[in-house]
Amino acid sequence: MEPMMTKALFSSRIIHHLKDMLDQTVALHSDKIAFVLRDEKGYNKEITFRKYKEDIYSLGTALMDLGIGKEHIAVIGENRYEWCATYMAVTCGGGVIIPLDKELPKIELINLLKRSHSKGIVFSGKFRDVMKEVMPECPELKFAINMDAKVDESDSLLSYENMLKKGKRIIDDGNESYQRIKIQEDQLAGIFFTSGTTDLAKGVMLTHKNLASNVMGGAALFEITPKDRLLSILPIHHTYEGTCGFLLMNSQGATIYFCEGLKHISKNMQEVKPTIVLVVPLILENMYKKIWAQIDKKGIRKKVKFALGLSNLLLKFNVDIRRKLFKDIIAGFGGEVKTFIAGGAAIDPAILKGIRAFGINAVQGYGLTESSPLAALNPISDPEDAAIGLPLPDTYMDIFEPDEKGIGEIRIKSDSIMKGYYENKEATDAVLKDGWLYSGDIGYRDKRGYFYITGRKKNVIVTKNGKNIFPEEVESYINKSPYILESVVYGKDLPKENETKVCAIVVPNYEEIKTFLNKTELEAEEVRNLIDQEIRKYNNQMSTYKMVKEFEIRETEFEKTTTKKIKRKDALKK
Repeated sequence: MEPMMTKALFSSRIIHHLKDMLDQTVALHSDKIAFVLRDEKGYNKEITFRKYKEDIYSLGTALMDLGIGKEHIAVIGENRYEWCATYMAVTCGGGVIIPLDKELPKIELINLLKRSHSKGIVFSGKFRDVMKEVMPECPELKFAINMDAKVDESDSLLSYENMLKKGKRIIDDGNESYQRIKIQEDQLAGIFFTSGTTDLAKGVMLTHKNLASNVMGGAALFEITPKDRLLSILPIHHTYEGTCGFLLMNSQGATIYFCEGLKHISKNMQEVKPTIVLVVPLILENMYKKIWAQIDKKGIRKKVKFALGLSNLLLKFNVDIRRKLFKDIIAGFGGEVKTFIAGGAAIDPAILKGIRAFGINAVQGYGLTESSPLAALNPISDPEDAAIGLPLPDTYMDIFEPDEKGIGEIRIKSDSIMKGYYENKEATDAVLKDGWLYSGDIGYRDKRGYFYITGRKKNVIVTKNGKNIFPEEVESYINKSPYILESVVYGKDLPKENETKVCAIVVPNYEEIKTFLNKTELEAEEVRNLIDQEIRKYNNQMSTYKMVKEFEIRETEFEKTTTKKIKRKDALKK
């Protein structure tokens, strides 16, 4: 098949770079609310787009006054307004932003600051004491700026609030140097480190053109309006939330609210009443489970099942009563949510179908940090739940060297594709070839042009007789069991038998097992017997060579990245 590209579903503005995006958005939505911030009484502080731009220009001017305005500047902290203003102040001033994971231990934080050659860092108050230890270890790091109001300043430890005041004074005195800065499309905007240890994490270099192109592509395939409200849940240092949940929403005049944390999602949804929420599969799956747990608690499962059947029947006649029929369920998400977009990992298609059956759009997309990140998205009007979606407009995708089943490596070509890995030509040359990004994801494309992922190239299990087994596919089968919380599948070579055995590490869902067995305490043997029965059951749904032949029980959940992906390498360490 020829590489394919999708037609735009919605019109989107031409954006050349992030400063252009900011100027256009403020011109269109100057008095519109860009952010609503939370205090001890709730979401009360409104920031207009005009005020947002003023803060960006003030901070950028102050950074220039320090002599680091066009340097590499890191930012670390929870999702918050100051983080977003810092990102834009650095990039719109010709500097390079380095978003860092707030979960980094001190030694890794030091390592990445050194590797990125950061001259400054803007941090949230929780890192105040850590910064005092970090600064002496990073000779290139000249300034550390605390986002929180109360701070004891020194020559190198500064206050974000005072920086804003200083920048505003300089501007009020007639200095327009920041305003006059010209940004080039191919200019480096940021270095985004992939997940992994600091030695393995690669610094993805994204230009203004990369990010602007991705914003335009997202807007062309997914409709966002100034009336939309987004509850920002996922870690903003990651490009999924950083581009899609921040830049894209900003560009379309939508309002952003920041979630207090994973434990507060339900409460914050009631307060914010969001219309759009970006999630990873684990979050959406937990939400769906809670819906049915509440249904069972009320003893109305049969009633709800009947209502679902009725609404599905009416949909065939273009009569949609879902949001009226299931208004109490929708109220659990604040009452106004229109769309959940899942990304970051594969999701069970049944979850997406289940959420939509209650009248809330739910689709999945696909991308990599290296593609800024969005590369494909399922259109809300015609989703294929098992697919990662259709390529964004102006994005080409195809399957490289497909086998007889049409399965091969997914590769991508667009203006969103990274410039390369920072100071790592060897790694860059391995994935960027003739303008194509080789994703490392293995999959196929159907006749309608939807792309599907079967697994990661680096995870594939190759049997002795040459068959390929994708662990993710096997995991998706056995994880369907309500008694299996999560699993990691791997291959074990058996030289004497000249074969490869498919094995699994399984984390049981102890709460579900207790309910099933009607027990408050469980014995290891009965848990193992039940898991064994479940694996045998789901083995029967797979080809013989893919069947799990051996498994072990793990008591605790696997360690995960901040985007809730299992750290597979750590899970398989013996």
